[in-house]
Amino acid sequence: MPARPHPAPFGARDLLVVLAMNLLWGFNIIAVKASVELMPPLTAGLLRQAMVLIVCGAALRVVPGKMRALLLLGTLTGGVFYIFINLSLAVSDNVGALAIAGQLGVPFSMLLAVLVLREKIHWPRIAGIALSFVGVGLLVFDPAAAKQGMGLLLTAAASFVWAICSLIQRNLKGVKVLTIYAWVGLMGTIVMAAASLLAEPGALAAVPDLPIAVLAPIAFSAVGSTVLGQGAMVWLLQRHPVSTVTPLTLAAPVVSVFTAAYWYDMPPTWPMLLGGAVAMLGVGIVTVRTAQASEGKAGGGKAGEGRKAA
Repeated sequence: MPARPHPAPFGARDLLVVLAMNLLWGFNIIAVKASVELMPPLTAGLLRQAMVLIVCGAALRVVPGKMRALLLLGTLTGGVFYIFINLSLAVSDNVGALAIAGQLGVPFSMLLAVLVLREKIHWPRIAGIALSFVGVGLLVFDPAAAKQGMGLLLTAAASFVWAICSLIQRNLKGVKVLTIYAWVGLMGTIVMAAASLLAEPGALAAVPDLPIAVLAPIAFSAVGSTVLGQGAMVWLLQRHPVSTVTPLTLAAPVVSVFTAAYWYDMPPTWPMLLGGAVAMLGVGIVTVRTAQASEGKAGGGKAGEGRKAA
């Protein structure tokens, strides 16, 4: 078996890309919250997906054998996910609590991999999944966060959709990122347009009269978080092992929590900090151990070690 190529050294440029990626993803929750404050939430989601389609549309093409997965992914992550997430931010004030609850996507995806794909996991990741749910559960002891019950439920639903999409993406290996997001933009635009027309009559007709500045947070979310943030992740994965890159994304939710606390002048309480710390510990364990297991399997002869590490 040929030797695996030696990964490039992790240098200053890589660190800058990691920093930019986490800031783009971390600030995104503020951008989405701002957009749903400026216009109806489903219409805001529609404009976001339309911008993604405009940016990535040139890469839209039929990929033989992958179209069912692309269409399903586009419908779920471009449409259903943003219906839940935009509505959650529209009905909630405590954005930091939603940022913590949003981390349920990682344990949900691991549970689905076990139930649907029959993947085998051992006690480290089982403990990580449990800690993730316990951490989010601790939010109910924070009076400020407990008031966001509907927002937390919608965020949990969005996280579950995200987890389903993470399984679908496993069937899209080899498909270019811009092509994937072109389909996400197209299907998301269709789904969000239908939702907006049904639930927010008249909102679309008012879009041409909106000030250009209103579109700024939507453009940041579409271009900054989706295209540039995902592009940065792909660039890093092309240069470094999954086990090196994946844990580096864990800074994004931390950025979200503290940025939301500063932006909305809502300092996190001790129950929120404790719940966030426990949830992030669990997410970190699942993320790191999953990345290590993936690297072990990719190593051919080291596949057994990868399974043992899981």
